[in-house]
Amino acid sequence: MQTATVFNIQKFSLNDGPGIRTVVFLKGCPLRCAWCANPESQLRAPQLEWKGSACVGCGACLAAAPSARAVEYAGKRHVDVRTLRGDAPEALAAVKACPAHALTCIGETKTVDEVLKVCLQDQPFYEDSGGGVTLSGGEALTWPDFCEELLARLHEEGVDTCLETEAHVASQVFQRIAPQLDHLLIDLKHVDPTKLREHATARADLMLQNLSWALEHHADVLPRTPVIPGFNDSLDDVRAMARWLRDAGGSRVQLLPFHNYGESKYALLDMDYQLRGLKNLHPEDLTECQQAYLDEGIEAFF
Repeated sequence: MQTATVFNIQKFSLNDGPGIRTVVFLKGCPLRCAWCANPESQLRAPQLEWKGSACVGCGACLAAAPSARAVEYAGKRHVDVRTLRGDAPEALAAVKACPAHALTCIGETKTVDEVLKVCLQDQPFYEDSGGGVTLSGGEALTWPDFCEELLARLHEEGVDTCLETEAHVASQVFQRIAPQLDHLLIDLKHVDPTKLREHATARADLMLQNLSWALEHHADVLPRTPVIPGFNDSLDDVRAMARWLRDAGGSRVQLLPFHNYGESKYALLDMDYQLRGLKNLHPEDLTECQQAYLDEGIEAFF
């Protein structure tokens, strides 16, 4: 049976596909988008998080993990969460030893059976609302065999399936998994390869190839664009994406205004947040962007 590292299973979601849904978040992503709201999703392995405001600086974590590297912040010495794998024995010992619960492990290895059991708990809500299960991340397709088995099992139970993806995976993998999905929510971040490499360490050709294939071969595909100031919010950027989408056979796009709600997570992982200080966007900030899509024949909504 296939396994994957799961960092959250969120029930009663209304924003990740039609109806009431359970969203399974898998760790691991090949991209490093500067605006990522879930930095804990980037590495495939479980990770430690350290909450400085809770830490009392007692050193219990270091005593429980004597070979771990120590770091100090604001006078508080603690294990280095960047170098100690979250599911390592010493990491688990450090988490257990912390009297203030300042250390936590993000991500747990789960089998398809374990995840399926949780998902099926809310099957009546799926049936009443037209909902189901959505796989997300990170990039869920970094676990293709797990996804394929879980999606097949969900369909056997009559559960509607959906995937949130950047489509930054090998085309043969993408095309193998797509038939198991009732809905595809696919990021359209940009069509300029240079900008994508600079801001998201991404291959535009791979993402666009998979999105183009999906628009041609899949019944329900919704492209979604995270609108990021200084990256893809200029009218030239928007028009280029709109024209590409129109030429690929797309007719609609969901605009996702930039938000910095994940900024606090970076400190927990001792990571630098590159967009610190950038203000959140709101739908009313994107009326020109929306109109540019409409001018190219693409329905743009929030």
